[in-house]
Amino acid sequence: MLGEDRRRRILEWMREEGSARVSVLARALAVSEVTVRQDLEKLETDGHVVRVHGGAYLKSVPQQVRAMTLFHEENSEAKEKIGAKAASMVHDGETIILDSGSTGTAVAAALLGRSDVTVITNALNIALMLGAEPGFDVHVTGGQFKAPTLSLSGDRAAGFFQGLYAQKLFLATAAIDLTNGLTYPALGDIPVKRAMIDSAEEVYLVADSTKIGQRSFCVLGGLENVDAMITDSGIRAEDRKRIEAVGVEIIIAD
Repeated sequence: MLGEDRRRRILEWMREEGSARVSVLARALAVSEVTVRQDLEKLETDGHVVRVHGGAYLKSVPQQVRAMTLFHEENSEAKEKIGAKAASMVHDGETIILDSGSTGTAVAAALLGRSDVTVITNALNIALMLGAEPGFDVHVTGGQFKAPTLSLSGDRAAGFFQGLYAQKLFLATAAIDLTNGLTYPALGDIPVKRAMIDSAEEVYLVADSTKIGQRSFCVLGGLENVDAMITDSGIRAEDRKRIEAVGVEIIIAD
């Protein structure tokens, strides 16, 4: 792996976790700790991270948390369209699960003004957005707080879903590898997302087309875990064909 690509993956990890230890990154990337320290030094010089003993943390995290904003704001127009399409599929009286992240937040924003909807989420920003609305009954998982994504993660968050049932899950992903399936930067997110899938009757993957063909550190599983994918019109014909071949319905948000 080239240095630039390796540093991109380190930054991707930290934008999910907020911080990282040198030893953990070295194992994940299969490189030496010396190499990781050099990468972190470069990322610090470029203004992305702050190095501390044994690791580093994302420089923008404190400001993001105080402002309750998410880091991933790119492709915002596509995400708004995806959010609106997903929200249009929610019916009054339903219980839904909203995954954390910028696309899940777009779904929540498009639901504002609705009534009689029960929402289960691991995202604190979504809970605050919808919790003040009289038409929503909002339930929030426990778990470890992840500052960059304003979310709760880990086994405690996963355990919250035991015995729960929802008509629909709107699932986020960091990357879609057409061979390996859904992948994420953070290992702690995997049990939460699996528990969400097990609790939902229908699973809708909400992801913009730029995530197709990418791969992150941790594999959740194949695309057969989802019933449908809500994406934008930028999806390539060959990618759409491969995804539909495994039984996933493609819904274009336009």
